Amino acid sequence: MRIAVLAAVLTIPAGAQCVMCFRTAHAQNQARARVLNAGILILGAPPLVIFAGLLALVVSKNREW
Repeated sequence: MRIAVLAAVLTIPAGAQCVMCFRTAHAQNQARARVLNAGILILGAPPLVIFAGLLALVVSKNREW
């Protein structure tokens, strides 16, 4: 059940822009807006990987008990 919920959340299109970034991207042309979106997603990847690693560690330690 938890995996299904996680899969559903991960398939939602990523709205990576905050209001400030959205307005900046809106003022630029389409190519620059795409680059800004990609940069925001790339900068968000390391915290997500760290969180996933910690979550995996907690789950594996929890199974040992």
